[in-house]
Amino acid sequence: MFRRWFFAVILAIAVIELALALLWPPGLWSLLVITPVAALGLYDAFQRKHTILRNFPLLGHGRYLFEMVRPEIQQYFIESSIDPHPIEREMRAVVYQRAKGQLETKPFGTERNVYRVGYEWAAHALRNAPDPQKDPRVQIGGDACEHPYSASLLNISAMSFGALSPTAVRALSVGAREGGFAHNTGEGGISSYHLQGGADLIWQVGTGYFGCRTKDGEFDPDLFQKNARKDQVRMIELKLSQGAKPGHGGVLPGCKVTPEIAEFRGVPEYSTVVSPPRHSAFDSPVTMLRFIARLRELADGKPVGFKICLGDQIEFLAICKAMLETDIYPDFITIDGGEGGTGAAPLEFSNSVGMPARDAWAFAHGALLGAGVRDKLRLIASGKILTGFHMVRAFALGADACNSARGFMLALGCIQALRCNTDKCPTGIATQSPALYKGLVVEDKSERVRRFHSGTIQSLVELLSAMGIESPDQITPDLIHRRVSDMRVRSFADLYDFLEPASLPDGSAPEPWQRLWNRARPDTFAPA
Repeated sequence: MFRRWFFAVILAIAVIELALALLWPPGLWSLLVITPVAALGLYDAFQRKHTILRNFPLLGHGRYLFEMVRPEIQQYFIESSIDPHPIEREMRAVVYQRAKGQLETKPFGTERNVYRVGYEWAAHALRNAPDPQKDPRVQIGGDACEHPYSASLLNISAMSFGALSPTAVRALSVGAREGGFAHNTGEGGISSYHLQGGADLIWQVGTGYFGCRTKDGEFDPDLFQKNARKDQVRMIELKLSQGAKPGHGGVLPGCKVTPEIAEFRGVPEYSTVVSPPRHSAFDSPVTMLRFIARLRELADGKPVGFKICLGDQIEFLAICKAMLETDIYPDFITIDGGEGGTGAAPLEFSNSVGMPARDAWAFAHGALLGAGVRDKLRLIASGKILTGFHMVRAFALGADACNSARGFMLALGCIQALRCNTDKCPTGIATQSPALYKGLVVEDKSERVRRFHSGTIQSLVELLSAMGIESPDQITPDLIHRRVSDMRVRSFADLYDFLEPASLPDGSAPEPWQRLWNRARPDTFAPA
């Protein structure tokens, strides 16, 4: 029906234009507008790819226009301050305010329904307590570490150059240097932009061994040693899996492997690069720990740990068993949440693979406690850390420090446009387009990064003071409460299992834990 009307209108316009040309020649200028529109409509009517456009020429484009701007419409006109899509406006606002040094107090009380299931809060105290340190830090490095690192409690989580633009990486690095916290390179390797900023670096080594790989993609110890011993590299993180796509490898199309990226990653220019889902340098918990010990030796005794998104719980317990068998301990373990982060990933992996962050932090802490090795290493929580309360909650679940990626992206000026995987990021952060990233001014954004970190640490210190606590290691699970029904509240101590030290090897752990422990084997990741 619509198509018949459309052709009738086009015919009528043609007749009117012909009459106009005969009676009033200047009116022919209107053809500059009418002709392209009519041509587009005729093309729509005869093309066979889009049914909507074929049935509704011209008007059908409105549907695609609205679909294109849907994220902006949702963000600016529909969602409330506390709707998470994926980060609620209230949280984004506090990051922006701290990054800009603006007023961040909130009037008229909370917008959250405090009687809704899932609401959480910290218990404050009336007792006097010593004032917390203004810049609390944690030392990372076990007995086998010759050069331990005094780390901030909040650091920049892994984001690679290539995923982020040159100016974004430089701004993060400069901000980290000025603020005295660490910058994780991501698995893409150490770029000149990381080094130009001057920050303390956590060099992440992934399955592609970028920056320390042979021509055929295997681990190159000599190249690793050369990069690991750079003064700015303070720790090395072996990435087993990440929350965005746990158990999934990666493919960097050849068109994106520019000479610059090829140099930093140690791969041929303009050739497709595959990151396998698993490491080739080891194949069991025991060989993994020996590989970590080797990395520590090659790095001249700097702290070496690993990052993991928890999947099969037996595998993590197998790693704990391997620690006991080999007497080799990583200096730290970073636990990422399965809900994903800044990395683009297939929908099924972001939505439905990997243990969520809070459950994973609690499980890892409990497993290390139960194995009797918790005091041998540090636990770093990664996953949607944006405020001081988020850090307090992570510490209550066993973390010693926190990493944040999205928080620092927002501090850089990310507007959550959800264009990260298209190379069309409007803020110049997640793009390699010079036309876009040149708009990101390093001097301005690096100061925003520093202020966000400083403001968040300050909020943590104020929360510790309100809770009557001198340092984060005094935060216990019973100090954080969660509403589990309309009328019932439970503390984290009631909701999560925190085992007694060494209760797994001696067989006194609760039955579900003991059953998993008995199936874990240090010589293989596969369950018995």
